[in-house]
Amino acid sequence: MDASTCFHCGLEIDKKDEILFDEKKFCCAGCKTVYELFRENELGCYYDFAQSPGATPLDIQGKYDFLDNEEITNKLLEFHEAKTAIVSLHIPHIHCSSCIWILENLQRLQQGVISSQVNFPQKKVRISYHSDQVSLKELVYLLSSIGYEPYISLEQYDTKIEKVDRSLTYKLGVAFFCFGNIMLLSFPEYFEVQEFWLDQYRGFFRWLIFALSLPSFFYSASGYYVAAYQSIKARMLNIEIPIALGIVVMFVRSTVDIVMNYGSGFFDSLTGLIFFMLLGKMFQIKTYSFLSFERDFKSYFPIAVTRIVGQQEENVPIYSVEKGNRLLIRNQELIPVDGILISASAEIDYSFVTGEADPITKKSGDKLFAGGKQVGSLIELEVLQSVSQSYLTQLWSNEVFQKKIDQKHKNITDAVSRYFTPVLLLIAFVGFGYWIFVDVQIAFNVFTAVLIVACPCALALTAPFTFGNILRLLGKKKCYLKNALVIEQMAKVDTLVFDKTGTITTTKKTSISYEGSLIPTADLGLIKNVLRASNHPLSRMMYDFLPEAPKKEVSAFTEHTGKGIDATCAGKRFQLGSARFLGKVLTNQLNQTQVHVAIDGEYMGCFVFHNQYREGLEELFANLANTYTLKVLSGDNDGEQETLRKLLPAGTELVFNQKPEQKLAFIKHLQENGHQVMMIGDGLNDAGALAQSNMGMAISENVNVFSPACDAILDASQFAQLGGYLRLAKDSITTIKMSFALSLLYNVVGLSFAVSGRLEPIIAAIIMPLSTITIVSFVTVMSNYFARKC
Repeated sequence: MDASTCFHCGLEIDKKDEILFDEKKFCCAGCKTVYELFRENELGCYYDFAQSPGATPLDIQGKYDFLDNEEITNKLLEFHEAKTAIVSLHIPHIHCSSCIWILENLQRLQQGVISSQVNFPQKKVRISYHSDQVSLKELVYLLSSIGYEPYISLEQYDTKIEKVDRSLTYKLGVAFFCFGNIMLLSFPEYFEVQEFWLDQYRGFFRWLIFALSLPSFFYSASGYYVAAYQSIKARMLNIEIPIALGIVVMFVRSTVDIVMNYGSGFFDSLTGLIFFMLLGKMFQIKTYSFLSFERDFKSYFPIAVTRIVGQQEENVPIYSVEKGNRLLIRNQELIPVDGILISASAEIDYSFVTGEADPITKKSGDKLFAGGKQVGSLIELEVLQSVSQSYLTQLWSNEVFQKKIDQKHKNITDAVSRYFTPVLLLIAFVGFGYWIFVDVQIAFNVFTAVLIVACPCALALTAPFTFGNILRLLGKKKCYLKNALVIEQMAKVDTLVFDKTGTITTTKKTSISYEGSLIPTADLGLIKNVLRASNHPLSRMMYDFLPEAPKKEVSAFTEHTGKGIDATCAGKRFQLGSARFLGKVLTNQLNQTQVHVAIDGEYMGCFVFHNQYREGLEELFANLANTYTLKVLSGDNDGEQETLRKLLPAGTELVFNQKPEQKLAFIKHLQENGHQVMMIGDGLNDAGALAQSNMGMAISENVNVFSPACDAILDASQFAQLGGYLRLAKDSITTIKMSFALSLLYNVVGLSFAVSGRLEPIIAAIIMPLSTITIVSFVTVMSNYFARKC
């Protein structure tokens, strides 16, 4: 590199601005910082990509000027609100863990970047950034300057159609063509037929076989060479290194045989090896795609939204919402789709998307983004596009809400993968060194077979395929988990804490009565309008109980979590909630759940709820008591303590009069005493407890009360099956352990045969993908078996 140019970006350096560091020259502190980051994380090989890799390539200067157009930029952005923007960019050059590290540390390279997250299978990076500090155009040029130019196609963003990569299919086709023809041309060699014309043209056929092997060797197997080279550059040893080495050794050895006229070589085995390995790779990709499809498009959240049709309101599943529909969004309810605000104003909390909880004020006509949460009175919006299930899944998995968990199976897999390749190479060279003095041909067979037959893929696939299949099976049973980590959390749980109202009680069969002063019919209608904006289970039950009334605008609305509602409608102030919230001291405490009512400061009376417990509750708790410590928390009084004592097993702890912050403290206390706690609640008053618990599950009963704090959503109709789902989580860990043992057994047996010289390379190539197929089949069969039992 020229002495007067920056080591990182290649720009000319003014002598007075020159910064010397590590015997290298830099034009600014930014370039020096980037270099330090790469060096500290052993990624100095990044500078092998090209001379001055930090420079903006000349061929892209001006290429992305169209990103200065705000209209185009808005099409590319997933989210843009209050100076926070999120964009997902397709990066074709992502290929290894080094790429992931660089792309997930963009905030250290560019001021204004909040975070970046890589989706390795889809080769995408999702970047959150402050749009007032850095523009999308600057981000794109940053990525290009460090060797990761994004692929941006406006047509792709308009139609949401991904470009299909068919390169593996083409490589597989070429490999099959070469393998099939070489096998046909090799038949005379197999049977050692002595025939004049065959002997006369034997040399010609051998060179024809050599020529046919070249497309397979150079094109079909090219992915293995590239991956191996990049792995070595990144100072890592992955499984592609022994595979590439085995292919190259076999090709060189076979070429020497033909050139020196020692024989026909092993081009049939070589091309067969490449074909069967690519076939195995195709199988893995197809299986991953299948699991991804099942997760994104079949496991819909059991959430309904309220759609307005004329003067009627109807609850519909989120995936049936279409462009142009009008939706009603209540307090604390998730906005499931981009839309235009119809109501006069709204307060939107985008913490679900950005992690920042400060509500943003929106006015009529403003755009609302999916993932926001309405705070305050109800609002109406018009849908701009249909619901993106994969986007909601992505929001739910936002790392802001991800709980930390020690993944034992992942630690084992990582350790095996780290040492697998060096140990494999050592065994291959030791085996070759032993057999070379016995039989040269066997020595080469042993060397190649050892490199090919042993594969950590089966071991690495065990956990993802098991958890992936369990996610799919639980989804079919209406239990929806955030991600695969939740299964491991479920398996570790030893204490179950249940909320009472809306969790172990049902909102559909509860009867309601009123005790107190007569409330005029007009005021009952106004109360119904106030309740229309609330999603609390008691509010929804009261709303259904009260008679139909004309729709009125609620001018002020505040819902105090765990206490009650303070709202103004038609000029009157309504307070609904607990007696303490209304400042009422009761002389005769009733033994049922109550909602007290005050109008313009005057206490009127209370609505009394005669709770109906969920079907199967008694049997569920009886079964769970054999394995777990059970506790019930409630914000209500202890009026139903005796009823619960009769219903629930002896030893079940009942705690009443709990405010939301007390529920959270209760969970924290259990954890401090060494318990792994699972909280089951309705997702509203117990959101804090759900977030604090090791695993939080929200019970859904046809309303959109989805909270990012929960790790799972259980359809209320499946509440009695909770014990079976917990057992299935434990069984999935058992399945992983059994498949670990199977894959290790396969590698030990395969290596034993290979080292002893009793395994031909082509047989090893067939066995290797078969091991993957075996493991996937095993975990699928076992997880399906356990799922049928639960």
